[in-house]
Amino acid sequence: MTSATLAAPTSFELEVKHSRFIVHAAPVTTPQAALDFIAQVGDAAATHNCWAYRIGSEYRFNDDGEPAGTAGRPILAAIDGQGLDQVVAVVTRWYGGIKLGAGGLVRAYGGSAAECLRLAPRRILVVHVTVELDYSFDDTGTVHAAIAAHAAEKLDERFDANGAHLRLRLPSEQLSPLKVRLRDATRDRVRFGDELPDM
Repeated sequence: MTSATLAAPTSFELEVKHSRFIVHAAPVTTPQAALDFIAQVGDAAATHNCWAYRIGSEYRFNDDGEPAGTAGRPILAAIDGQGLDQVVAVVTRWYGGIKLGAGGLVRAYGGSAAECLRLAPRRILVVHVTVELDYSFDDTGTVHAAIAAHAAEKLDERFDANGAHLRLRLPSEQLSPLKVRLRDATRDRVRFGDELPDM
């Protein structure tokens, strides 16, 4: 499945029963970048700065003094619900004098984050894989033409008495078409090794 991230930092504002909520969200590629963004946009004068981020399988969230489970987790659910990755969202709240209750907090934090992310411009995240292949010297021209046509980047190329060994990095959706093309062009003489997702 293709995932997306935000194209640029974005923000959104919402008022619920006199409490003001401002959402700041941004694309990030590391947990440290997420924490730096949280520190940058959080307002020390606000009542709460609640946040969450998702970077692949890594995620964290923080309720910043709101009742457990009413802020950080709904923000993370908003990120996941929008199908986003490599995203951090901070929801800053200024208390307006009327208690919202646990359900109201979940709706306010999760809803404002979801709306911010829904309106934000996105860009597709291209997932890459690394793969190794072996082939005879006779097929070198065919292999090189195919890898160029499938947006593959050569990471390593070695030659020995048995032929050539190549390590490639390419967009994961290009791997199957590359395999089919090389199978057809070389009568299945190219041998593919293990595929490793790019980290």
